[in-house]
Amino acid sequence: MSQQALPKPPSLASQIFSRNMLICIFTGFSSGLPFYIISSLLPVWLRSEQVDLETLGYFTAVTLPFSWKFLWAPLLDRYVPPFLGRRRGWILISQILLIISLALFGFISPHNNQGLMLIAALATLCSFFSANQDVVLDAYRREILSDNELGLGNSIHVNAYRISGLVPASLSLILSDHFPWQTVFIITALFMLPGIFMTLFLSKEPKISLDSHRTLKDNVVEPFKEFFGRKGVCSALAILAFIFLYKLGDSMATALISPFYLDMGYSKTQIGLVAKNASLWPMVVASIAGGIIMLKIGINRALWLFGMVQIITILGFAWLAKQGPFEQIGTYEIFILSLVIAAEYIGVGLGTSAFVAFMARETNPLYTATQLALFTSLSALPRATLNTQAGAWINALGYYDYFWLCFFLAVPGMLCLYWVAPWNGKNSA
Repeated sequence: MSQQALPKPPSLASQIFSRNMLICIFTGFSSGLPFYIISSLLPVWLRSEQVDLETLGYFTAVTLPFSWKFLWAPLLDRYVPPFLGRRRGWILISQILLIISLALFGFISPHNNQGLMLIAALATLCSFFSANQDVVLDAYRREILSDNELGLGNSIHVNAYRISGLVPASLSLILSDHFPWQTVFIITALFMLPGIFMTLFLSKEPKISLDSHRTLKDNVVEPFKEFFGRKGVCSALAILAFIFLYKLGDSMATALISPFYLDMGYSKTQIGLVAKNASLWPMVVASIAGGIIMLKIGINRALWLFGMVQIITILGFAWLAKQGPFEQIGTYEIFILSLVIAAEYIGVGLGTSAFVAFMARETNPLYTATQLALFTSLSALPRATLNTQAGAWINALGYYDYFWLCFFLAVPGMLCLYWVAPWNGKNSA
């Protein structure tokens, strides 16, 4: 009896060069740009305007909305805008609000307390709009990608997210040496336009049948109830603790990294051309390599191995702090800066690739948007809370001892692996 021929699986090339993967490039870029403006461009702008380090440390609190986005994520699932649909409608609203608010920074002076308060308020508002966009983009990406496309699509999204950092952390810094800051912020904000183009013309609303009888309470309660019921209370709490702690040392080490480069004697152009590129491309390559390695060794072992690299490379900043500050910047100073940053961000790229895979593994596909919002919010919480003390700690300890403190703060997250991702446990090779 003849057997019916099985459909031929799609080729690798057709999966890579597909509409969905192109959309993932746009979602990553649109998601990363406002975050890097807030976390990279604002500190350099304020430091160049003689704002002190302790104040800059407190400015990291403006990213707090990224840590609380799980609170309003159910609202974005429940309510549908009157245009473009549930996902695209909210994405467009967020993007329009972002392009306007990001450009407004250039119209505020940081030279008095009132101006600093206005900048802090605007930065918090931008963080809210950006976090709102992230919630919907994460859900949208999960809904348009098939299970086979998830790994590739999320990898493309994450790397496009990082590449977007070249605009505020490199191009904008170079422009600031030649144009007033007002012009710089307007030009930088206009890079939100490709994301708006994607929302209006390239993307399609996912065909998801919504339960019209599902209440707001169902959207709020069920995702958390399911997670704690599936994992058990103790295991669920251990996972949440791990998510909070795993990137803590890394986050603290890079909290005021751009002002650190300035204080070491490097110019804004040198930071834009050298430091940012030395961090981005090693991180992108390491992230891709990490994804391939995980196919062989599993997520659990990757968390252990990549976490060790992530911790050790923090000490490169301590060594650089010991060498400077430099009175003159020559080839040697540029080389050691590039070397230290490349090593650190190889650790960041490897650690992040395993960390994101772990968080995705712990979600239930029925509640991906809210559960993933909870996990990513928790992972961002140190940046919005403990990082506020970075400037005060640097003033008290000096850069060298501060980076050693960051090294030790990374240890508790590694210890959590004994319980949440044992070496020979599930998903280990």
